[in-house]
Order: sequence, then structure tokens, then C-alpha cells
Amino acid sequence: MEHNHEENIKAIVNLLGSKASTKQAVYRNSLALFKRLKRVAAAIVKDIDEKIEDENVEVAYIDVSKFEFQIKFSGDLLVFSMHSNVMTFPQEHILYKSPYIQEDERRSFFGSIVVYNFLADSLKYKRLHDAGYLLARMFINIDNHYYIEGVRQLHFLHPDVARNELKHEILCQFIESCMIASMEIDSIMPNFEQERILSVQQKLGRSMLGGIQKVGFKMNAS
Repeated sequence: MEHNHEENIKAIVNLLGSKASTKQAVYRNSLALFKRLKRVAAAIVKDIDEKIEDENVEVAYIDVSKFEFQIKFSGDLLVFSMHSNVMTFPQEHILYKSPYIQEDERRSFFGSIVVYNFLADSLKYKRLHDAGYLLARMFINIDNHYYIEGVRQLHFLHPDVARNELKHEILCQFIESCMIASMEIDSIMPNFEQERILSVQQKLGRSMLGGIQKVGFKMNAS
């Protein structure tokens, strides 16, 4: 096969000018959104903390890094994490049925922010066998339009990406819904047979109650 240097260079330049440029723009949008979410989360936590009368109930906002923050309340810990890569969805995803997406390919690239729910003590005591659960994913594209997937408390949030423009109220609702969802789902002990044998690794890792799970999680994704 004949090597055509000029055509290859032209193709590379075109791709860099389209997809690479789009992904950079989406990344910047994602980073700006995550910074906004941090500010909103801190304000929500402050508001809740001022209204709680029981001083033994702890509510805290924890800024972990550029790509992560946490909200700790009661026995739960929500971990909000921004993915550093920009991605698209499979062609069979429901988003590709939207005329808004079909008319401009650049709109099909999204940055993502994921929210996981852990038991706070699972991380505090390094219980390596305890599970964290995906509560929600918020996606944002080049137009700053968002799309949300999540457990039942979040999945109803504005499914039409063409109309989903980011507003302060949406960010509040997203964070508050995640907190409510995590508290509505109770923890359950593993059955007796699962606890009969304790490994040395579990003992040394202080994972004395391994495999604690939450019931009621069901992710709704299109």
C-alpha cells in the first residue's frame, strides 16, 4: 500500500481541529461545572449544619482534590469525582435518538461526574471488603447541556438533553437528591455464613465486618 504522507497529515490536522478541539472544550466545561458543584455542595452542607439541632450529627464538606470532593453526613459518605477524560456514548444509546445530538456530532461528546455512596466507616477503618455504590452520573457537553443517569430518585431529572441547560437550581437538586437517596437506602449485615471465616488480611486491615451492603440500589440507565 502506497504511503501518502500529505493525506495522512491532512487527516490528522482535521481530526485535531474537530474532535480534539471539541474534547478540550468539553473538558473545560466539565472542570468549570465541577468547581461550581464544589461551591454548591459546601453551601448546602453549611446550611444543613446550621439547622441541625443534634450536635452529635456530623455533616461535613471535604475538598479532596481538583477532581474529587466528599460530603459526610451521619454514617454515609458521598464521593463526587470528575473523570478527566471526555467520552461519547454507544450508538444505540437513547441520546443518539435526539435531533439535538444528531444535528451536531460535537454535542455527543461528554465529560462526566460520578457520585458514589460509601459507609463513612468503611473508609475510616479501611474495611476493604465493603462496597461503594454508584448513585448518579452527570454528563456535560460542549453547549453546557447536561444529562443525568441515576437511581430512582435522580433518573427523572430532565431527560431531554436539548433543553437541559445548567442552572444553580439544578446543581442544588442534584446534590440534595444524592444525599436523600443515600439516606433512604439502609445498610444490611452479611449473612452468618459469610462472617464465619475471617482472614488474616481482614483482621490486619481492621475489616472485622466485611461485605456490608446497602439494599435498594437500582441504577436506571438508558
